[in-house]
Amino acid sequence: MDIKELFKIMIEQDASDLFLRTSAVPHMRVNGIVKAIGTAIMTKEEVCQITDYLLKKNEYKEKFKEDLDIDLAHHEEGMGRFRVNIFMQRDTPSLVIRHIHTVTKSFEELNLPVDLLKSFCEESSGLVLICGPAGSGKSTTIATMIDNISATSEKHIVTIEDPIEFIFKDNKSIINQRELGVDVLSYPMALKHVTQQSPDIIYIGNIRDAETMRAVITATELGAFVISTFHTINAIQTITRIVNFFPPYLHDEVRLQLSNLLKGIVSLRLIPRKDRPGRIPAYETMVVTPTIARLIRENKMNDIQNFIDEGELFGMLSFKRSLVRLVQDNIIDELDARKVAVSKDDFNLELKGVHRYQK
Repeated sequence: MDIKELFKIMIEQDASDLFLRTSAVPHMRVNGIVKAIGTAIMTKEEVCQITDYLLKKNEYKEKFKEDLDIDLAHHEEGMGRFRVNIFMQRDTPSLVIRHIHTVTKSFEELNLPVDLLKSFCEESSGLVLICGPAGSGKSTTIATMIDNISATSEKHIVTIEDPIEFIFKDNKSIINQRELGVDVLSYPMALKHVTQQSPDIIYIGNIRDAETMRAVITATELGAFVISTFHTINAIQTITRIVNFFPPYLHDEVRLQLSNLLKGIVSLRLIPRKDRPGRIPAYETMVVTPTIARLIRENKMNDIQNFIDEGELFGMLSFKRSLVRLVQDNIIDELDARKVAVSKDDFNLELKGVHRYQK
């Protein structure tokens, strides 16, 4: 099978990811489960041919030759967009390809916290973080946020991505999309100059290091509303990760900045549905109220978790309570919920109606 046939199968099966490797059968991920495509084992020549086809641009070829690893976006006529990662393993290329749905869905269709995310979209300054492991729906959630902002507000939106996934259309807002390695060399370099581009909204694909985080803080302090992602599992881990980017003598200063700038954190995890095919997000939401801001400054992480657990009045919901509701509504299986729970003991207690507070 050539790559176009594989793309067609992905789309027909509504697969999120395609996995190609020498001396292996092609595999794809459907509803979170990886399964084989046919029985034909791919040769090195076939994998290299697909790699060459996807590395059309000379700059892509040179980057892959130099780094032995590359992320890029690929458009296949009549089929749509795909995010491609090519890396070397055992001296041959290996590929992981994600299908990018070009039409964004509403918050309601995605089963996300509608009122909270819409309220974040109405912010004019501050920082909102969408978190979760790879493949948890972060990019899809942010794409829907950007579409919502563009449909309701007259703004200038700048995205900085690696690579560009969703292609946005101007609505009431004008949107400029920049891709690392094509339009700009790095996140910090893009953020260094972005404030001169009169942005209202800045979307940064991922915060990976202290330099990028420092640039994000600066851009936010200058008045922009910044949205970004973290590969973390909940709000507490996200705050801790941000602080630990920096040396200990700066931790109090960073916590102070976060307490002033952070608007909220949404953490996502996709769970297989039991009521019908597909997956549904379980989520934790944290809104930075004055109390949460004070606890961030004082480094009282356990107290923050307690306020998330009891903060539904402010739009907050703990991950364990989100899982329990999905189980009780017969949407997901209890075993699947327990597998992804941050604490299985806390999940079991919550399922029984017992609330445990952190000390």
